[in-house]
Amino acid sequence: MKIAFTTTDHVHINAHFGWAREIDVYEINAEGYQFLETLNFEGDLQQDGNEDKVTPKLEALVDCAIVYVTAIGGTAAAKLIKKGVTPVKARSEQEEIKEILTKLVQTLKGNPPPWLRKALQPKTTNFVDELEDEATV
Repeated sequence: MKIAFTTTDHVHINAHFGWAREIDVYEINAEGYQFLETLNFEGDLQQDGNEDKVTPKLEALVDCAIVYVTAIGGTAAAKLIKKGVTPVKARSEQEEIKEILTKLVQTLKGNPPPWLRKALQPKTTNFVDELEDEATV
């Protein structure tokens, strides 16, 4: 499963989803985790009310199960959830990516909480979602 983190330093979860210029993506399972890539985003990302700024992020994160952020707007969170990606707010900007990954690996070995089990389920699309996806192309 893929997990993403909004970051400015590749160590901490320290970026707002809408403003993030970089999102690090990791592959994780019960045996461990591996860094996959850094997604880069350009443009005026700090402009409030500019919903177009999140569209490339939504598209880039569609195969991730979870994205960790310091903050996220309600509209962006709803769009992520609709695409089957669970947004999770970090406790602070000092929370480290590797710390979260290590905890997730340990959790996957045991009995994951309900929210994580739901995030781990395969994504399904329904007819309405497919129609909406076609309308945006």
